[in-house]
Amino acid sequence: MRKIRLTPLFFRRIHKWVGLILGLQFLLWALSGSVMALLDTDKVGGHGGGMSHAHPLPAGDYFDVAALPRHEPVTGIVLRDLGARPIYELRTTKGTRLVDATSGETVHVDEQMARDIASMMNEAPIRKVSVLAKPNLESRDHEGAMWRVDFADAENSSAYVSLDTARFLVMRGDSWRTWDFFWMLHNMDYVNRKSFNHPLIIFVAFGALWLSGTGFYLLFKSFSRADFRWLRRRRKPVVTRSAA
Repeated sequence: MRKIRLTPLFFRRIHKWVGLILGLQFLLWALSGSVMALLDTDKVGGHGGGMSHAHPLPAGDYFDVAALPRHEPVTGIVLRDLGARPIYELRTTKGTRLVDATSGETVHVDEQMARDIASMMNEAPIRKVSVLAKPNLESRDHEGAMWRVDFADAENSSAYVSLDTARFLVMRGDSWRTWDFFWMLHNMDYVNRKSFNHPLIIFVAFGALWLSGTGFYLLFKSFSRADFRWLRRRRKPVVTRSAA
């Protein structure tokens, strides 16, 4: 077996290829950062133009919470609005269910309700409604099953509404999708697109540190005394002879 010699030539060869690989990533960092900075932040935010679906609760008598049927232990109760309709959000050990706060009837988050909630956030015509059993990349910051409501607008916006709580979750459009793609390139999280703290980017960071160290080492190895002769010539004193 041939023994590996740790010579400047050995480090120079590895330095060359590591520099090529990391150089491509540095180029992607610069490109992705530039694109994200150039995109319109208001469109990237994609939350429906600042519209809100919250409404004040109407005055009147509400259904007695104590009279609600208890199919399982209740861990929390929230009185809130669903459009202009007051509801109880019951949090139980088996999940969340909604009850009409005036009649005590169970509220089901069906397609029409998802359409109504999404339309409060976007006035464009609805193109398609579908159910997601789990979050996709666009709604990755949320949990549970949800409705996806696609709009026929310039941004091809998609609103996400929780299937359990009927709460509006988030709105995404083409500007955000473009930003998110370059965000993936920037933080190198090609699966979840969430964090800088993952093994791949840590490996690249140590690779950059190694590249800097070997580059510094090779810099000194690339010089010889002959390269500094011009300095000695400049410092050599000039001797002049006087006429006899």
